[in-house]
Amino acid sequence: MKHQNTSLFQVHFRSILLDHIRCIKQPKAVFFTCMDSRMIPTRFTETNVGDMFVVRNAGNLIPHSQHFLDELTTNEPAALELGCVVNDIRHIIVCGHSDCKAMNLLHALQDVDFASKENRRISPLRAWLCTHAMSSLEKYQQLQVAGFHTPLIFQSETPLRKFVAYIDPENKFSVEDKLSQINCLQQLQNIASYGFLKKRLESHDLHIHALWFDIYTGDIYYFSRQNKKFVEINEMTVDMLEQEVLRFYS
Repeated sequence: MKHQNTSLFQVHFRSILLDHIRCIKQPKAVFFTCMDSRMIPTRFTETNVGDMFVVRNAGNLIPHSQHFLDELTTNEPAALELGCVVNDIRHIIVCGHSDCKAMNLLHALQDVDFASKENRRISPLRAWLCTHAMSSLEKYQQLQVAGFHTPLIFQSETPLRKFVAYIDPENKFSVEDKLSQINCLQQLQNIASYGFLKKRLESHDLHIHALWFDIYTGDIYYFSRQNKKFVEINEMTVDMLEQEVLRFYS
């Protein structure tokens, strides 16, 4: 006899979910994004169960491999190995967003007292950002000194490959959002630092991408290496961006 307290999930959705799981084939991407509750990646990417490995943390950070000596590691590189080595996934996507609380805090960490060791000892979030996001802040400060008009250069899939990025050339976003976009691109450089991905990146068998989501408008931006900036994905640009992806990442 079925228990009277059987949940709505069990009655109406369990069989549907199990059918989805049975149909899962190979996931298409490892997707790094922020833990912000306003970010629902499966909704704005219109993906289903089994389409992506999703990794979320404060600020969508992937620590650089230089931080991991001997046995020290965290979830993010383990996720890269599980997704791209064990499961042979060919695409890694990093997705930042507007009004990111972690990026707002990172911007505030330019204040020396606020970023002091004493304050880091009592704030795991500040310690996390000071350890793994200062390279993004340094890039932002380069841009700030130049008046936000000059391009930044990021390392790409290999040490010899670089890409140029103009950050918010239309000046649509706040300084914290500019930092968020820089941080998103910096993570591509961090991903490429892992030796276990080196061969696949060099042979173009593994590809890294950057997205940026405006949580207030719902607009999604893709970093176009051809255009050297984040380009909004819409009816006017989708064909151009699709051709770029096919040309650069096929």
